Amino acid sequence: MDIFVLVKQTFDTEEKITLQGGAVIEDGVKFVINPYDEYAVEQAIQIREDLGGKVTVVSVGPGRSAEALRTALAMGADEAVLISDERIQGDEFEVAEILAAYLRGQSIDLLIGGNFSVDNGAGQVAIRLSALLGLPHVASITKLELTDGKAVAHRDAEGDVEVIEVPLPALFTAQQGLNEPRYPSLPGIMKAKKKPFQHLSLDDIEGASEATAKTKRVELTLPPDRKAGRILKGGIAQQVSELVQALRNESKVI
Repeated sequence: MDIFVLVKQTFDTEEKITLQGGAVIEDGVKFVINPYDEYAVEQAIQIREDLGGKVTVVSVGPGRSAEALRTALAMGADEAVLISDERIQGDEFEVAEILAAYLRGQSIDLLIGGNFSVDNGAGQVAIRLSALLGLPHVASITKLELTDGKAVAHRDAEGDVEVIEVPLPALFTAQQGLNEPRYPSLPGIMKAKKKPFQHLSLDDIEGASEATAKTKRVELTLPPDRKAGRILKGGIAQQVSELVQALRNESKVI
């Protein structure tokens, strides 16, 4: 079984975010595998251990993303592919197009990634990719079983659970609770150094250089400091009137 896992490198969730000049300062920051992608890597490894095959982890990002891929290799993935190029701007539309261009040339039985990335939180890449590749897509899964060319997935549905059956190949995104990701062992870290690791540019992938970003982040700012609360006085009618005026003229939310 050929399993591909979508991996993104993100800030460590314990890091303090510092902004300067409308951008996030990355100097001295610790980066990790996106936590939701760890569930995806673990699930892929478990499936390979049960059914055989190969697990390939794929990332689109800057050169430093190689560290996240090597961590996935140390966990037990078989191969890694990093698509890195200075021309990549990195919005979800562009990343999905690049991944689709690469994956169209691969034999795929299963695609799995994280439910969303903890930095942008958009959750767009997987669903865009499934549409580009024409694959069934099930998001936010907490259980996955494969039998006879089909997959049965349990997914979070606003406090309830949906059970969905789809034919393979298909794309799934992992939610917390799917499994407990393993820590890379010392032998795993040593073995990871010898595993295949491809570094590709856009020119190495047919059609990838045609992908262009549709959005651009102009500036990033922290939310304003929270103001002290205010107690409204008087009768109910007076309080309601004062509240409406504050929401309209001060907060400008209505």
